[in-house]
Amino acid sequence: MTLLILGVLLWAGAHMFKRIAPDARARMGDPGKGAIAVVLVVSILMMIFGYRMAEGAFFWGRHPATVGINNLLMLAALYFVSPGPKKGAIFYRMRHPMLTGFLLWTIAHLLVNGDVPSFVLFGGLGIWAIAEMIVINRTEPGWTPPAKGSFGKDAMFAAIALLLLLVIGWVHTWLGYPAFG
Repeated sequence: MTLLILGVLLWAGAHMFKRIAPDARARMGDPGKGAIAVVLVVSILMMIFGYRMAEGAFFWGRHPATVGINNLLMLAALYFVSPGPKKGAIFYRMRHPMLTGFLLWTIAHLLVNGDVPSFVLFGGLGIWAIAEMIVINRTEPGWTPPAKGSFGKDAMFAAIALLLLLVIGWVHTWLGYPAFG
């Protein structure tokens, strides 16, 4: 469990580094992007291996209703992490669409994974997404939404999100985690 917790903390720290220590990040310059990317890859590997090795109490599992809700939340999450909200006409005023999508991803996975390692992984990442939104809002209060796009862009990115959901569901099923019940 320690590796999993450290992975989540490393992920959060690497993402918040720019806002928590802007001067230190600025001194790193462009090479700092590569260093942060390496740290993020390491954090992902720590979370993957930590999650697979972790044990903990089991409270709930998959249920047909939660699988359906999970899939709907995942569809919304995939749309929000796409360029759709910034280029479309429906959600263009949303300040944090990618973090919102990430948060929906964590909630969706908690619905069907009710064990302690999942609470640590998905709950920890969900808390990070909320904290990141708060930190961004405080450190960058002046924000102007992008220009309103078209409904056609919304439809295009929604279709892409649906296609990605099907591909991700197929990969999950191939790995032994059936996504569609």
